[in-house]
Amino acid sequence: MKTLNKINTVIFLLCITLGFAQQTPAPVQSKDFAIVGATAHIGDGTVIENSIIVVSDGKITTIGPEASTPLTKQAMDIIDAKGKHVYPGFIVANGTLGLVEVDAVKASVDLSELGTYNPHIRSIIAYNTESKVIESMRPNGVLLGQVVPRGGRISGTSSVVQYDAWNWEDAAIKMDDGIHINWPSSFTRGRWWLGEDAGLKPNKKYNEQVKELSDYFAESKSYNKGDKKESHLPFEAMSGLFDGSKRLYINVDDEKGITDAVNFTKAQGVSKITIVGAYQAGNVTNFLKENNVSVFLRRVHTRPELEDDDYDLPYKLAKKLVDADILVALEPSGQMERMNSRNLPFYAGTTVAYGLTKEQALQLITKNPAKILGIDNAYGTLEIGKSATLFISEGDALDMRTNILIHAFIDGRNLSLETHQTELWKRYSEKFSEKK
Repeated sequence: MKTLNKINTVIFLLCITLGFAQQTPAPVQSKDFAIVGATAHIGDGTVIENSIIVVSDGKITTIGPEASTPLTKQAMDIIDAKGKHVYPGFIVANGTLGLVEVDAVKASVDLSELGTYNPHIRSIIAYNTESKVIESMRPNGVLLGQVVPRGGRISGTSSVVQYDAWNWEDAAIKMDDGIHINWPSSFTRGRWWLGEDAGLKPNKKYNEQVKELSDYFAESKSYNKGDKKESHLPFEAMSGLFDGSKRLYINVDDEKGITDAVNFTKAQGVSKITIVGAYQAGNVTNFLKENNVSVFLRRVHTRPELEDDDYDLPYKLAKKLVDADILVALEPSGQMERMNSRNLPFYAGTTVAYGLTKEQALQLITKNPAKILGIDNAYGTLEIGKSATLFISEGDALDMRTNILIHAFIDGRNLSLETHQTELWKRYSEKFSEKK
């Protein structure tokens, strides 16, 4: 019976693997091509009407207005994009795409590890390029992302990937870009299911939890300054925070937690800091600016958390941070985060309705995350010498009504925009469009 059960399990997992198979990654660019006539949204606030973009060997070699940019058409393919729009590929910050396929199937969940302090846990080696969820990002222009572990006080180390690859080695753009910690909450809620008051109250263990984190940092620094006769992988992973090669991402929402976390990390000698979530960051904009702290702002499409918050606080917070000259990018965390990552451009579009210009909103999902993640030398904007990771849309890509892609490229490779969702849409649209 045990043998039979094992066989059935293997067959089940095989079926899952085959059923989740992704589109075959696009081949390396073999011929130069030019995108002609489109409105080019550079990603830094600049817009070029009737543009020409020439791509060779996966990089942008020419970009400018059609009227003043020479073009040798005989040597390349021409994509006529008149009336359409070109954008840099959108970037998902603080995501878990590729770490979970089906939440209800435990074997497909590789989101976190046991333990409290896991800086040495590398999310990249668990990244599944065959994920159908990842495949469904590309038709909305979401082409790059940060793969982030969850859980514990120190969750682990993230990496940055592109969303069209055979394996995690092919996908990786930047390995081990930073370490993620969950800052202790300064407030807790009562356990209502035990009859306790569900209201907010001070966390009595807050100082103790911060002290434990401080001790861990101190031990890590001491180890990395020592002779390292005995290997300690968690402490070794922390070294990048102190020499500036890794960024520290701190998940914290409340005002006190934000200020305490920044002061703590500055005291520890950590120079690269990003606050993740940052629900009350609007209350400490001057403090964040003075300390050169960037922000991964929580999902825009959420409700206010506190009863005295403005009803539209989540929608207008991005503008408040941008107006304060803080480097801010959008992230999709929250309920159904992986599936909702495809809505990243529409989160940015909502910030336009609440005060940002369209080009400012575009920077929240292109230039700004690329700069924070340390990949802005190659991605995030349309510039000569940078990767041709971009897409062509029928209309405004921040509007769900007109975000209709006709082409998408990663490093100049022409991607398939077909997914299991588009296949089902075509299948059933044909069925219900039949005349009876």
